[in-house]
Amino acid sequence: MKLPENLREQLKAPLGILLKDTSKENILNHLTENSFIITVGDATTEKMLKFNLIPSLSIVDGLEKREKRIIPLNNAAKLFCDNPAGEITIQSIDMIKDALKTKPPVQIMVNGEEDLLVIPVCVYAPQNAIILYGQPNEGLVIVKITQEIRNKTQELLNLMN
Repeated sequence: MKLPENLREQLKAPLGILLKDTSKENILNHLTENSFIITVGDATTEKMLKFNLIPSLSIVDGLEKREKRIIPLNNAAKLFCDNPAGEITIQSIDMIKDALKTKPPVQIMVNGEEDLLVIPVCVYAPQNAIILYGQPNEGLVIVKITQEIRNKTQELLNLMN
């Protein structure tokens, strides 16, 4: 599923709360003790690991702003998928569904680009899960999964078919 040109602008708007202050204390204000944390992006995953907040699911691609970087590793079970830039593949959606059924922590390593995978993650993540992803040059976005977010992201996914 390719991202249509007319959706690019819409996807620049954060799906949740944009945190410009990405300190541990500020992030913790948005979590509960038993939050199911999902990170999308290498820098976001690395930041959570540095704060000793182990994501239940992390999705990384070894790139940051299209530059190669070292993948933030933890002792998570590793899954692999292909997902070209500007697309969401059926394989990556299936991998997200599988990862959410696997005992955490799980890390999906994407060959390609993981940016758009925040959309299917929001569709399939458990209710009240917390998704964190980077907003380039602005900060960190925190999305709490509600039916409203699930509906909005499913609509975006449908527009990509």
